Amino acid sequence: MSLWKENTVAKPTPEPAYTPAFDVKEPVRVEPVPKPEPPRAAPAPMPAVPAAARKESLIAADLTIEGKIEGGGSVRIAGKFKGDVNVQGDLTIEAGAKLTGSVRADKVVISGELEGNVLGASSIDLQQTGVVIGDLKARSLAVAAGATMRGKAEFGGEDGNGPRMTESGTRQ
Repeated sequence: MSLWKENTVAKPTPEPAYTPAFDVKEPVRVEPVPKPEPPRAAPAPMPAVPAAARKESLIAADLTIEGKIEGGGSVRIAGKFKGDVNVQGDLTIEAGAKLTGSVRADKVVISGELEGNVLGASSIDLQQTGVVIGDLKARSLAVAAGATMRGKAEFGGEDGNGPRMTESGTRQ
């Protein structure tokens, strides 16, 4: 009898170690490819707003500008402006503001000071704090108690010129 037993099971041979063809110092990280976002729905259209209400330029209270304003939008003056204003929109002169020059606009609201003439406006609204030194011509004119004006005002009629007076004082 023998004291040892022959092992008939073959021992696994160790696999050879992997040797890269180049020197790798850090492991390579592979980032996942982001999935494309689904197409977004088009934004809802803006509600219809009259063009004159959308476009309003502002001359801020701490600004003083000299020049000429012309265009299709509305203008709000809170500072000081010296020059003519000719817009198809509205003109607002805020309290504490001053405009020196002639004005052609659809609707004119004066809460500040205007030194110049307003010609051919559809309406002029002279507020309580408003001061006008010049002539006003419009289809309609509203003057609040406390407003100050030195000049001539003509209002009424289709074209903003009002009825014409003859030299004898009768209406034409």
